[in-house]
Amino acid sequence: MLVDNLMSMWWIALAAVLGPVLALVTRRKVPDVVWLLVFGAVIGPHALGLAAETESVQFLRELGLGFLFLLAGFEVDTTDMRGRQGRNAALTWGLCAVLGFGAAMLLVQGDTHVAIVLAIASTSTALGTLLPIVKDSGALGTPLGRATMVHGAYGELLPIVAMSLLLSSRGTWQAAAVLILFAAVAVLVVVVPGRFFSRVPLLRRAFAGASNTTMQTTLRATVLLLVTLMLLTAVLELDVALGAFTAGLLLNTALNATAPEHAAEIMHKVEIVGFSLLIPVFFVTSGMSIDFLAVASRWPLLLGFVAVILLVRGLPVFLRERWTTTHSGLTATGDHAALGLYAATGLPIIVAVTQVAVSSEIIDDTVASVMVTAGALTVLLFPYTASRIARKEADGGRPFR
Repeated sequence: MLVDNLMSMWWIALAAVLGPVLALVTRRKVPDVVWLLVFGAVIGPHALGLAAETESVQFLRELGLGFLFLLAGFEVDTTDMRGRQGRNAALTWGLCAVLGFGAAMLLVQGDTHVAIVLAIASTSTALGTLLPIVKDSGALGTPLGRATMVHGAYGELLPIVAMSLLLSSRGTWQAAAVLILFAAVAVLVVVVPGRFFSRVPLLRRAFAGASNTTMQTTLRATVLLLVTLMLLTAVLELDVALGAFTAGLLLNTALNATAPEHAAEIMHKVEIVGFSLLIPVFFVTSGMSIDFLAVASRWPLLLGFVAVILLVRGLPVFLRERWTTTHSGLTATGDHAALGLYAATGLPIIVAVTQVAVSSEIIDDTVASVMVTAGALTVLLFPYTASRIARKEADGGRPFR
């Protein structure tokens, strides 16, 4: 068993190294995450069969998912989410969800459960995937970057909540009660230790002082919070992505209120741990579930799902930014179009919702492969197009006004 686990991890680690190499060779026009998915499909059971999702690999995959959503939650400014721009972004997602559900009901001829799966998948935003892309483009601190983060935050959080409410084995009201219980416990998990450290300044200073030693106290506390909330969601039979994203949100809020000088340091350390191994494991293993031959045989469905994502997520964001007041600070049509494309970039939630749907026998493996591949195409096409549009706008181009 040890040899099997290590052999699978060797191929996954090789894919994790080759992905960035090819991303750099292509000048990042093909993002690292797309290469990871492609290599995963190549070494997976549907192609060469070099690696398998053993129990140990599956556990590392869940941790990688946790770190990805932890970083996504950590990057979000909760002040923006609570402000007028955030409220408008939440309303926009609600409109997208209604459009997505309506379009899905027409496509699947009234199958409610499949329509819910398609609506959630088509209205998500891959905030964790977009983060390195937006950072590398230098747009993170601009109005476009901040608007992307706000729409991305709701495009991650609200689909996860919808999954927990609508795809749960519980009734809707029971699921809502469980979500409220989770939120209350999650806040206590952060507030109680924070209050304790605030009342013992000597311990707080000692803890912070050891953060850059071999003890790595603040990073260990961050991992403990992440695992605690992931465990809580697993016990409550919620999606672990909800626990990880909540951990990032709460940690970011707590640090900015009590020790803002440590926020960037902790973020950097979490990025090192996550992006060096665990997050690549998540994306490579996601690619291992893709059957390219089956996807190729269903290419009309693949292109159709990409088009649906663009129409029910990207287009409403663009139209609301263009024709209504959203308080995003964006005035140029090119920036509005770029924001719509960024918001329509989806992958992790698509992976998560298809896993739930397959395990619940709502959709089959082939449809799941098509949906995940469509998500990968949005990561390949939409951010690159958005960055080109935004760059033309910044350079004084007029074609998008």
